[in-house]
Amino acid sequence: METGTPTAKPTSPQAAIDQIVRQVSEVSTLPQVALKVMRVARDPNAGAAELKAVVEGDPALGMRVLKMVNSAAYGLRTTITNLHQAISYLGFNQVRNLAMTASVADIFKRNEKVGTYQRTMLWRHLVSVGIGARLVARRCRLAAFEDAFLAGLLHDIGIVLADQHAHAQFREVIAALDGSLPLCEVERKRLGFDHCMLGAAVADAWRFPAPIRAAIRFHHGAQRYREAGSEIVRCTEVANVICTLKGITSVGQRLVEPALDTFKAMGFRKEDVVILAADLDREIAMSENLFEL
Repeated sequence: METGTPTAKPTSPQAAIDQIVRQVSEVSTLPQVALKVMRVARDPNAGAAELKAVVEGDPALGMRVLKMVNSAAYGLRTTITNLHQAISYLGFNQVRNLAMTASVADIFKRNEKVGTYQRTMLWRHLVSVGIGARLVARRCRLAAFEDAFLAGLLHDIGIVLADQHAHAQFREVIAALDGSLPLCEVERKRLGFDHCMLGAAVADAWRFPAPIRAAIRFHHGAQRYREAGSEIVRCTEVANVICTLKGITSVGQRLVEPALDTFKAMGFRKEDVVILAADLDREIAMSENLFEL
């Protein structure tokens, strides 16, 4: 279900965001199975059997789990056909990420196109940034590298939500993009808020983990976030910049800032970025099944 311009004009940016959050909640944009998987994955007392019970409630998700564990990314010599074994092999966080990927993918199946923006291209950007953020997190030896994937996957969720729930104003945003201003600034002029603010508000309503919410809110300015999970936010910003510079963009234009402070804080030099960009190509090639809609 998609909505256009709200019938009553909100009186403030926060009121506009709250209105969209209510709309998102009413139409259940994110299937309950994904939220259940996230709850089980966060439960220290839950095991593979509990997660298997949730995954079995969504046959399509079960197929994705089996397809992932048997993909080239893992290079297993024998095929795994048992869901319990697949979950045990992949781990809770990887299955959580697959559930979220499958659920968010449903939003993109209708390929809306507005100017340079296409939903399918935004989807490719989201998955690529997820893969890239995980790659950066591994390079930095972060234990929570799967959280980095989820942060990257969801960092621009506010764009598609604005597309869905404030479509008339969203068209104005895309039409106004001429390369002279960052996307967030144009959004604030036309919508009263930007996709980072909207995405973070919806992530709060969906009770996502704090580092994921922070990455959504601060992925265009990771150095402004100093609390727990800041490494995940930085990984997301770095991956977003690299993907955008490679032409894997959110709205069909290269509008991100270089994020030099974030690269410096992570100790990345120019040659490190070149290596990361090359490694990202290989990671994307091995994870093509994640892009399926």
